[in-house]
Amino acid sequence: MALSLSLFTGFSGLRNHQGMLDIVGNNIANVSTLGFKRSRILFSDALNQFVRSGSRPTDSNGGTNPFQVGLGVKVSSIDRNWTQGSLINTGITTDLALQGPGLFILKSNGNNLYTRAGSFQFDANGQLVSSQNGAIVQGKIAVDGLIPSGNNLEDIIIDTNMKIPAVATTEVNWGGNLESDSVLTRTEEVIQKGNIDSDLPGPFLVNSTIYNDFGDSYDFVLTYTKTANPNEYDLAWEVFDSSNPPVSVGSGSISPIQFEDDGNRNFVMDAASIALFDGVNNRVNLVNENLDFVFDSTTSTQNTSATTLSISADEDREPNIVSGSINVFDSLGNSHLVTVKFTKIGDNQWLYVASVPGSSTASGNEESLTGTILFNSDGSISPGNITPSDPHLTFDPKGGADTLNVGLNFGTDFDGLTQTSSDSKILALSQDGAASAVLNDIQIDQYGNINGIFSNGTSRTLAQLMVANFANVQSLSSVGENMFSAQPNSGDVIISTLGAESGTVVQSGALEQSNVDLSAEFIEMIIAQRGFQANARVITTADTILQETINLVR
Repeated sequence: MALSLSLFTGFSGLRNHQGMLDIVGNNIANVSTLGFKRSRILFSDALNQFVRSGSRPTDSNGGTNPFQVGLGVKVSSIDRNWTQGSLINTGITTDLALQGPGLFILKSNGNNLYTRAGSFQFDANGQLVSSQNGAIVQGKIAVDGLIPSGNNLEDIIIDTNMKIPAVATTEVNWGGNLESDSVLTRTEEVIQKGNIDSDLPGPFLVNSTIYNDFGDSYDFVLTYTKTANPNEYDLAWEVFDSSNPPVSVGSGSISPIQFEDDGNRNFVMDAASIALFDGVNNRVNLVNENLDFVFDSTTSTQNTSATTLSISADEDREPNIVSGSINVFDSLGNSHLVTVKFTKIGDNQWLYVASVPGSSTASGNEESLTGTILFNSDGSISPGNITPSDPHLTFDPKGGADTLNVGLNFGTDFDGLTQTSSDSKILALSQDGAASAVLNDIQIDQYGNINGIFSNGTSRTLAQLMVANFANVQSLSSVGENMFSAQPNSGDVIISTLGAESGTVVQSGALEQSNVDLSAEFIEMIIAQRGFQANARVITTADTILQETINLVR
């Protein structure tokens, strides 16, 4: 064996351990590079020289093994480690960090490139670009808030001056609860107490406030007038509304009231029924009810200093009205306050009035819709138990907008409005209208959807990022600036959405750091250094022996 063989073997060790040091140095240099993936170098032995071939065993001798001398080392592969790098929060919406195997797709000078570095920003034309080189991020642009199907890539462009028109409200969803044991709103009973001075000529007037099913207040006036008979009075009643001046909306009389000689009430008539009014203030759906008039400890005696007669309606109970409100929008984006008031009119039965004030209507008059809801015995609503069956509040908004036809959805079963023993509380859950608005901000979710946040509080999907996967990601070629290009052995690029399809999600406001582990790199650097030193010693030793050989001729 020639002495020069050991020289070349040592040289191969020097050269390849220098290459190992180059790899380690590059990894360490990129310890802070966004999305950088560390590389590694693997060695294999070079061809071996046979000193003697091996032989098979014979009947008389055993077999022998071959004698080989290695010819040094060579690089077998340089691989990139694609393990996930750690994430660092930046708070910048357009900084994006991938979690999973996918890569961002960018276009530069007409060519698709791929990267894990998600430091993006919008340029003057609204294009989402890499802050490093201006390559344009690829994805799909939404049409009317919907992402088209397929995997056709487009430049991600967002118009920062985007405006959306107003959307007229078509439906309001209501929820909440109406307390099942609530008292009725309408006045059902007027109780009279006190004394009438029989020596005074009269007439005697007494009044109280009463309410109808809608909670409208009225002044209920009783008038006692003496007749020719002793201790006998004619009794008349009249109801006045709350306008100014008050307007009479109903009247009537009751048979003469007779007191005993001792002044006590003649109990031949225990109570009187007064038919209440119907159709007051255009409340055409008001059911005609009776108001019971009860004489309780009413007397007519002589020598009293004054009349102390009084009446009270249901112990001065206030109307039981439960209401909820929500702003709806017309075709011009103007808001209008819709209020729905509920009052109990019977067991499991409630009256509702949906209204919009005159300040919102073209006519200047309040517009309203009246109906009833009949609850089941378990507190739920069955289809067909709402009157009208498809309630809509319709009015012409002032300002020239289209007629607004707002559906009132009270729910079905236990989805929506209920009647249980819980306290009453009415909630407007949602409405589908919106005012016109301008783009205020954007948000990017984990599936790469770029959502615009508008000044009216609504959001709309504007675009969607797409990612690329490769059958052999190791074959991608680095082209600098954290970019990679596909190579023949990479396989066909697989373009897919973020999520389950690609096995990748994205985090907005974060960046993926380098996956270089400095501790591991320092160990690799020591190994490269010692390997280089050892191979250098082989060369110097071989050189010394060669020198001694040359000196043999002296």
